[in-house]
Amino acid sequence: MQQTPLSASIEPEPWLRGTFQEIPAVPRAALHALELAEEDLQKWCGGLTQKELHERPFGLPSVAFQLRHIARSVDRLLTYAESGELSLEQIALLKSESEDSGTSEELYGELDSALKRALGRIKEFSNANLEEVRAVGKKKLPTTVGGLLVHVADHTQRHVGQAITTAKILVARHQNG
Repeated sequence: MQQTPLSASIEPEPWLRGTFQEIPAVPRAALHALELAEEDLQKWCGGLTQKELHERPFGLPSVAFQLRHIARSVDRLLTYAESGELSLEQIALLKSESEDSGTSEELYGELDSALKRALGRIKEFSNANLEEVRAVGKKKLPTTVGGLLVHVADHTQRHVGQAITTAKILVARHQNG
């Protein structure tokens, strides 16, 4: 049996697929980061059991928390990029991110829905002035549209990495008894 080279069987990361070429670099990078986040979370965390999704090995935040936080923080950050204020619902959801609740279907459903909405919202910034000033939070901390879009990408990837690390610890712990 002839084996195919490993590189031939793996699709390149989203930023190397030539997608969203009609969109300027900064919003395109944010779109690619969200696509990669969804793929990586499915690959590394998608097989976790209901119990594992809510476990907190060594006191780490659970994968369930990371999934909720990614979905909800992307929404909040894009609200600021759009010159909006957080709604009472967004604030209530922020306060509930650490709750140990939600089935796998609910958690991944919320994530998928949030990322799909985010893709459309980010595309709206295709013709935006990325240097346009924005304010974040109650303290109205200064940033720009571009700064917020970059932060959507880097903040999401940071929490994807934490979810993957937690998932790997859980899998290793259960394999080793």
